[in-house]
Amino acid sequence: MLELFPSRAAGPFGRRLKHPRGARIPVTIVTGFLGAGKTTLVRRFLSTLEGRGTAVVVNEFGSVGIDNALLRASTDEVTLLGNGCLCCTTRTDLQVALRALVADRDTGKLPRFERIVIETSGLADPGPILQTFATDRALGGEFFVEVTVAVIDASNGFAALDWSAEARKQTILADALVISKTDLCAPESMAQLRARLGELNPRAAIHIAIDGALDPRCLIEAPVSASGSPAVLVAEAGHSDGISSFVLRESAPLAWKPFERTIETLIALRGSDLLRVKGFLNVVGCHGPVLVQIVQHLAHPPLELAAWPDADHTSRLVFITRAITQEHVSSLLQAVRALVPPDPH
Repeated sequence: MLELFPSRAAGPFGRRLKHPRGARIPVTIVTGFLGAGKTTLVRRFLSTLEGRGTAVVVNEFGSVGIDNALLRASTDEVTLLGNGCLCCTTRTDLQVALRALVADRDTGKLPRFERIVIETSGLADPGPILQTFATDRALGGEFFVEVTVAVIDASNGFAALDWSAEARKQTILADALVISKTDLCAPESMAQLRARLGELNPRAAIHIAIDGALDPRCLIEAPVSASGSPAVLVAEAGHSDGISSFVLRESAPLAWKPFERTIETLIALRGSDLLRVKGFLNVVGCHGPVLVQIVQHLAHPPLELAAWPDADHTSRLVFITRAITQEHVSSLLQAVRALVPPDPH
């Protein structure tokens, strides 16, 4: 009988990987509104054992690099992108800078590094930055966005979230939230800020940084999707600007083909409103979780990992969308399942 997968290391999605990034260089994106304390956080991270072997790309809005100079004492590998914002004109510069860092490392012009931290301008929308890694196949083949961290100033963050669309987007699209400058904020104000962050991004863990000090693992490990009720589809709090999020959860292994057709339909009809889709799926015929990542019209190739990150093997897929509700996705998936025969096993 013909073996469908001739190698034990192979699966329906190719060779099973021990880590989501495979052999690619992991990238941490540190975002946050103006004056939130991003540079202080990055400097403290570079001084830790986990921060060794890290290259840094700094984007500043202006012709004079200040954050770039502040970070030079911590690492020799700092590339400055100035006069712009990563969310618009300098995405090409970002691609060039990342490739130049790797080329200089490989030719011995720079010391060896195994990780890259991108510190964005306080005015940057992280959505297009994430899309850059998805749209450029060569870039996606070399780098992997492991975690996106948003820094929020405890003293001014609540007001910024009210009037700044960029601050809200930074919070909504982050995997982890870090509150800084808590010594300048009264306890009642902190409670209000936490509640507001929970409304905007109920999935993300909230951490407190004291003078930039933070568990370095928060900047190098993607957090497991927030746990919750095992219901098939769990709605989460609505966001401003028409942006909302929800988590697709299924306890039973799911057939890949109906799910794939559902995603293809969503991308074709509403790709621009799929701001970010990311999570693990328990797929029929797979031993490990299948990592799925989508940014608007572009979907990363699915990757099967060798093992689950924890004991929970429930499929959990986080949707961050604009004017797409949980009912839309749930109804579409059920309709497709009724029309598409499941994968034979």
